[in-house]
Amino acid sequence: MSYQKPFLREEFDRRVQDTKKRMQKAGLDLLICQDPANMYWLTGYDSWSFYTPQAVLVHDNEDMPLWFGRPIDAKSATVTTNLPAENIFGFAETLVHHPENHPFDDLCGLINSKGWGSDRIGVELDTHYYTARAHQHLVRGLPNAKISDSRELVNWARLVKSEAELVYMREAGRIISRTMREAIAKLKPGVRDFEVVGDIYRNQILGEGKFGDYTGLCPLIQIGEGTSTCHLTWTGQAIPESALVVMELGAARRHYNAPLTRTIHVGQPPQEISRLASVIVEGGDLALEAAKPGVAVEEVAAVFQRTLKRNGYSKDSRVGYSIGVGYPPDWGERTISIRAGETTLLQEGMCFHFQSGVWLDDFGAAISEPFVVTAKGGQRFCDVERRLVIID
Repeated sequence: MSYQKPFLREEFDRRVQDTKKRMQKAGLDLLICQDPANMYWLTGYDSWSFYTPQAVLVHDNEDMPLWFGRPIDAKSATVTTNLPAENIFGFAETLVHHPENHPFDDLCGLINSKGWGSDRIGVELDTHYYTARAHQHLVRGLPNAKISDSRELVNWARLVKSEAELVYMREAGRIISRTMREAIAKLKPGVRDFEVVGDIYRNQILGEGKFGDYTGLCPLIQIGEGTSTCHLTWTGQAIPESALVVMELGAARRHYNAPLTRTIHVGQPPQEISRLASVIVEGGDLALEAAKPGVAVEEVAAVFQRTLKRNGYSKDSRVGYSIGVGYPPDWGERTISIRAGETTLLQEGMCFHFQSGVWLDDFGAAISEPFVVTAKGGQRFCDVERRLVIID
């Protein structure tokens, strides 16, 4: 089978070694990762198998990680990773959706068989895919282990992107730029929102000479009063003769996600909408100029917030977050948020979605941007014009 792995083995080896150093600093012997983005980042494992318990194990004394999952997905590990056969383990098929037993019973058996039953073990307590039941069975099956929250250890290791990763981020940026332009062109009175979304999905996957992956988040589209909130999806509504539309879309290359939001008005917009959009653009431009290595993240947020305040607006929610590898239901890395109190210093190669949306009582606007931190400031991955788009 001619499966093309996303990175050279050396890239994965470097990531595992970095993770081990972080484990040692955190006082961990064994790390159990269930987040599919972390499993992918550590090994390249890529299959739609995260609906069932699975994990990648990194042990301080093992050269390479171990994959653990459903037996019918073990071949996926062989195909997509560099792991040797002896590092790939399947649990008993009878444990799938068993009313009493759990696949992590077999995981405990594996850990004990390796002599790791009394180790200091880190688990991803806040990942979407680590369930309360999985944790319960792990604790019960490893009574001598010291189990603690790894506190997004791998997520933090992913923050600074390598040059190889930035290739995919830029490719995703080109795909979403084209996808957004095509979606905007589709917005005509009488066109139903799901028709727009249908074209979005097509363009996300067709890419630009290189295919796109499924994104961590589905397309979001709000019309009229729906723009006063931010996470609505399509409903079958037709585009009115005069209406405000906000779309937050994304594209992914080898699971590296680039999100992008634009605000569009069908017909001539009211002055208050034009004004809010222009303030958002101004604040976003200034914030990206400030996003340089050595600058505290909160300072970037403050630049944007000062622009809002100077113009009579406010925003309580964060104004951005780190991005990179993403699987459903999210394309954020769940580490840095661009907001007050975030003192982490920016480093060249960190990637963010600057989400500048402002939502008022009756309407909202958002003109967001994915970017990478460079010595000259935030470099955008997309080239869609930053303005309120008006469709006559």
